[in-house]
Amino acid sequence: MKFQVMELLFGKNTPKQMIPKVTLLAVFAILVFTVTPLSYPLFRYSSSSSYLKKNSDKASSAFDDLNQFSQSLPSTSVKKCDIFSGEWVPNPKAPYYTNKTCWAIHEHQNCMKYGRPDSEFMKWRWKPNGCDLPVFNPFQFLELVRGKSLAFVGDSVGRNQMQSMICLLSRAEWPIDVSLTRDDYFMRWKYPSYNFTMASFWTPHLVRSHEGAKGPSQTGLYSLYLDEPDEKWITQIQDFDYIILNGGHWFTRSMVFYENQKLVGCHYCLLENVPDLTMYYGYRKAFRTAFRAINNLENFKGITYLRTFSPSHFENGLWNQGGDCVRTKPFRSNETQLEGLNLEFYMIQLEEFKVAEKEARKKGLRLRLLDTTQATLLRPDGHPSRFGHWPNENVTLYNDCVHWCLPGPIDTWSDFLLEMLKMEGVRSAQEKKLHFRTN
Repeated sequence: MKFQVMELLFGKNTPKQMIPKVTLLAVFAILVFTVTPLSYPLFRYSSSSSYLKKNSDKASSAFDDLNQFSQSLPSTSVKKCDIFSGEWVPNPKAPYYTNKTCWAIHEHQNCMKYGRPDSEFMKWRWKPNGCDLPVFNPFQFLELVRGKSLAFVGDSVGRNQMQSMICLLSRAEWPIDVSLTRDDYFMRWKYPSYNFTMASFWTPHLVRSHEGAKGPSQTGLYSLYLDEPDEKWITQIQDFDYIILNGGHWFTRSMVFYENQKLVGCHYCLLENVPDLTMYYGYRKAFRTAFRAINNLENFKGITYLRTFSPSHFENGLWNQGGDCVRTKPFRSNETQLEGLNLEFYMIQLEEFKVAEKEARKKGLRLRLLDTTQATLLRPDGHPSRFGHWPNENVTLYNDCVHWCLPGPIDTWSDFLLEMLKMEGVRSAQEKKLHFRTN
């Protein structure tokens, strides 16, 4: 059959057939060079999809195959796309776990258990402008992080993110508790089949801090030592392969600031002769110190991700003045914008990240931006509000418009992370090829 096709295309080698043969060859060449660049990436994507589908039914050891596939991708198939800019679109297939199938959900974020009447907030996915963001694949993620470790460093929203990931990974495997302490703020989980460890380090200010006497607000007055990283995390993370750093909402409370062991100012402390430097001063200095501490770690070779500020959505009042979040649908990107505190915190993070990333590159370290702010801003419907406890419980809890219901919008943060891990592999492969060509 092959020879018959060749004969039909090229004909037999006789003088009478030379002119139509040349014409036919030219047409064929045009068709080949026109179709190939368009179809080749599609064929490659189709083959990778079938590969992942075949392996999504079991936790198999396929990292080498995935790595070879990523290295063989043609440059035209890797689209340059800002995955963090886009819109929320309906996803009827979601959620991929429930509060009944996952034990890792914190009680205060277990919205369905405590009577939230609507469920549509769980049925959306993030659609970047100009490309698609695949839904989190737990098998693929665990293969990529096989033999590695991941640390969540920051406040309770970071712990919220880790619990979301545990639930998403439960389709592949449940972890075992290998914590070094019984303190719930410092948990470690291990996935035995993959030798993957995940840990959380609770550090609400990133720097050394402690709560003192009651301040002018309804919380205590916190002392922050802005040039000293919190030892609870900085002394523990050197051997981790990935760090996800976050922080924000605790900086709205009353604080006094120390540098070089000297009191330099405060935020809303109302102390005599102590200048109010605002919360933004403390926030900037804390992230600067955290980045510097990571960059100065000896023998640290991991990747640090800054997970950007997660906006709250209080309406009709502040958190302690009756504010609530009762919306049931996402915003469109043209219906809201970053402003006020949300904007200031976000911009401070970007500015400090830019400086730290430049210093990290000089030392051969990798600092990446996990920019979840825009996607999160558009989800006022994803918070627990009052559905984090029973209505008749004798507890003093404010409406929660800071943390996130699980399942819920922050499951998408794992979509972002997995995509970044995959792109990291492609980037490394390209860097290796470039190094090979120049040597």
